[in-house]
Amino acid sequence: MTRTRAVASAGGACCYLLVVGLLVGAAPRASGTVHGAGALLAVSLLAGVVRRMPLVALAMALFGSTAVVVGPPSSVDEILAASYQGQFMSYLAVDLVLGFIVATCARRASMVAVAVSVVVQLLVIGVFAHGDSLAVNEVIAFLAMAAACMAGLLSRERREHAVALRAQEVAEAVIAERLCIARELHDMVAHSIGIIAIQAGVGSRVIQTQPAEAREALRAIEATSRETLSGLRRTLVSLRQADRGATTSEQPPLAPSPGLADVERLAAATAGAGVRVDVCRSGTQRAVPADIDLSAYRIVQEALTNVVRHAGTGRCRVAIDYGDEELTVEVVDDGRGATGNGSAHGFGIIGMRERVGLLGGRLTAGPRPEGGFRVVARLPLPAPVGAPVEAR
Repeated sequence: MTRTRAVASAGGACCYLLVVGLLVGAAPRASGTVHGAGALLAVSLLAGVVRRMPLVALAMALFGSTAVVVGPPSSVDEILAASYQGQFMSYLAVDLVLGFIVATCARRASMVAVAVSVVVQLLVIGVFAHGDSLAVNEVIAFLAMAAACMAGLLSRERREHAVALRAQEVAEAVIAERLCIARELHDMVAHSIGIIAIQAGVGSRVIQTQPAEAREALRAIEATSRETLSGLRRTLVSLRQADRGATTSEQPPLAPSPGLADVERLAAATAGAGVRVDVCRSGTQRAVPADIDLSAYRIVQEALTNVVRHAGTGRCRVAIDYGDEELTVEVVDDGRGATGNGSAHGFGIIGMRERVGLLGGRLTAGPRPEGGFRVVARLPLPAPVGAPVEAR
């Protein structure tokens, strides 16, 4: 393909030179307007050269247009007459190539191209145009070059702006994906590691005096570890599939993501860490969108992790309310509330706020006046299919 394009570019350059030769030699008595229009149309043959070697195309256009200007007339009187008939219109072909160079080439090359074009055009016009036509042709040529350069600059700025916007969009998408992965890993691992740490501490203290309790702690550690490894594997496999563009038929099916239906199992695991969780559901229980279901589960999981780590209490309550327009998740404990070092406001609270914000909901998290800590997330639910539309 590259060789074919090179041959086509060389053929176009040869054809351009042939057309210029015909304009100069075969039609010497034609009007200047005809010669200028012919040179302007002939520059289209240099399209391939302009793409591959724009500076060479500019040199050829300058040579051809200058030949058209100075070549056909055989006397000074004919030159003067030609100048009134649009002979210098052939330099518009040079301006087209110049605009392309300004739009696509490096700034130094563009400056050199503009300087050479200005010198050649104004010098030729100054030599072959006299009287009143001199100033008019000089001004027209200068304005034409300025317009071509301005169009090239606008095209360059627009392209650079589009590239910058695209790069910014890619960077923002990467950052958003990294934050999503960070939230998911934090919510998944932090809860499990907290339970494992507590169970390991219990087991180490009672392993000599209460072997049965130590065995239960080890079983809880094993179960929690396996669940966490399964979640990590699911996340990593999903990332690899997205990276390779793999189809589901090429990979084994993944386990479903957790949701509100798994809150009781989460409460049982938290109870193994020494915190009893009372789960209360209200409203008409129904299936909710997968993103809302997963986010609600992760919010409950993170809130329970904070209770286990920071509340210093043995009991908390989880309330899930299925409203008509929003899903409300509340986690309340009667512990010591926010700690002095602000640990309750670490990455967990930030992650919960980000999840709720992405879904257009509201999150309230803070100590209660009567003691303890309270987390409330309100997530808007889509209207059910087939619901009547209120008349306006």
